[in-house]
Amino acid sequence: MENLRELSQRLGFRFVETAPPVEGALELAHRLPISFAKKNEIAPVKIEDGRIVALTSRPLGHHAVTDLRGIFTMPVTLTVADPEVVMEFINRLYEITAGSAQDMLGEVDSPNLQSIAHELEGATDILDTDEESPIVRLLNSLLQQAIKEKASDIHIEVFADSLAVRMRVDGILYTVLKPPRRIHPQLISRVKIMAGLDIAEKRLPQDGRISIKAAGREIDVRVSTVPTTFGERVVMRLLDKSRNLLMLDQLGMEPNLLKRLKAAVELPSGIILVTGPTGSGKTTTLYAALAEVDTERKNVITVEDPVEYQIRGIGQMQVNPAIGLHFADGLRSILRQDPDIIMIGEIRDQETARIAVQASLTGHLVFSTLHTNDSAGALTRLVDIGIEPFLIASSLVGVLAQRLVRMLCPNCRELMTLEKAEIERLGTDAYRSGLPAQIYRAVGCPACMNSGYRGRSGIYEYLPINDAVRSLIVKGADSKQIRHQAIGDGMLTIRRDGLQKVIQGETTLDEVLRVTEETSGESA
Repeated sequence: MENLRELSQRLGFRFVETAPPVEGALELAHRLPISFAKKNEIAPVKIEDGRIVALTSRPLGHHAVTDLRGIFTMPVTLTVADPEVVMEFINRLYEITAGSAQDMLGEVDSPNLQSIAHELEGATDILDTDEESPIVRLLNSLLQQAIKEKASDIHIEVFADSLAVRMRVDGILYTVLKPPRRIHPQLISRVKIMAGLDIAEKRLPQDGRISIKAAGREIDVRVSTVPTTFGERVVMRLLDKSRNLLMLDQLGMEPNLLKRLKAAVELPSGIILVTGPTGSGKTTTLYAALAEVDTERKNVITVEDPVEYQIRGIGQMQVNPAIGLHFADGLRSILRQDPDIIMIGEIRDQETARIAVQASLTGHLVFSTLHTNDSAGALTRLVDIGIEPFLIASSLVGVLAQRLVRMLCPNCRELMTLEKAEIERLGTDAYRSGLPAQIYRAVGCPACMNSGYRGRSGIYEYLPINDAVRSLIVKGADSKQIRHQAIGDGMLTIRRDGLQKVIQGETTLDEVLRVTEETSGESA
């Protein structure tokens, strides 16, 4: 059976290995629904010599070519490519041309909820909106815009006389839309229907999830609704399931820290803790550490709440408090599965902490997280939970504390002279980091939503449990004493790690100070 290349050559069509640029098709795409393009695996590429050049994987699809000729009222010349190449082109084209939520706002006037009551089945491509009502297209457009801007959350907030939609991008909330307040009931109802929630229940909080596609990418949306004085608020958390997991060397760690952490991951037993506030990237770091493990030779099992990303070769369990499955229960169960490495989403109570310690002492390597401001605080936090100091000293391998800082937009950053007051504010941190007189500051441009920043990176401090620190733990020393000892042993603090990124022109001093203000700097 002849392949597509041979068929296209026999028919006299050009065959291409890769998708062409989409720039020449941006205006053309507005006249062709994505549903037609995907169904027929055909899309316009450009106009050339008075003809439409179209990309297709079906050179014998005469009906689609005829339809295309009728839509654009000009002859069609075909270029042939494999189906995956054509779909890549279509997804990229329609992702760029999808209208923003603001563009859709003018169409939302109808109070009719009939169209909202259409429940989506399975994962539906949200770019395919050509036959849907304005309120449906508004919500789809909001989701698409959030995915395009790489937002982690969408907030729909209602007040006495206004409605606001905000998106969290790189950890910061931005207002992106202020629709008329009258559409609030319709918008919330549509979200509830998509998430499988009870649209009639407006007095109690509800949680649900939506599975959608955007330009071929699978997105998992966690939905939370809460009643307020003026109506229900909704927060939608977006998780890109098709996103590749990061490796440890992609997290922005300095080389010495990276080397230490990779060595810790290879240990046969012990506990490695990652600490920081909510939204500081702890789970991403744990996943990156697990990605370093040879799953062919080791049995790795996790207990999470929720399971955010599937990792090939690893068994992942999601806790379910509604049926009595908590972290401690899940942990007890997986210990009977002969694991080599265990990952616990979070140590929240004494029972979970005790089982984790016992697991580490009986030959298992345990990864988990804690909510503390710095690495030394994790040790005293375990004592507060009820774990004896000698058990902590015996089981703990190291503690990684982290924050996320926004990275400067390379298109608009500019040099500034450091003020004396800012140097004094940093104290010994500025001196020991070798901070120069001139550093970069954020400006803002269309490429970064006028924020001055694009993307985020981690800043870290790693506290290895050596003999000196172990002795302090057993003696019941507080976190300040442990931190002072670790710094004396050469630990690079979170703030100093951040200042290294400032010196390298990757982030700003304001950003490092913003995320490290609760830590006490070098002397603590």
